[in-house]
Amino acid sequence: MSDFIKGFVKDERGVTAVEYALIAGLITAGLLISVGGLVTKLTSVFAGIVAAL
Repeated sequence: MSDFIKGFVKDERGVTAVEYALIAGLITAGLLISVGGLVTKLTSVFAGIVAAL
């Protein structure tokens, strides 16, 4: 039983999948923050256009 636990702790096959998932999550969070700021700016631009018309 202890050999199984030692082997499980040393096994690194699933580590890369977890790392890729974390990277994808960080990229997604960055994109959401960027798009949120972009939407705010576009709203003000279009509001200015509507006011000018």
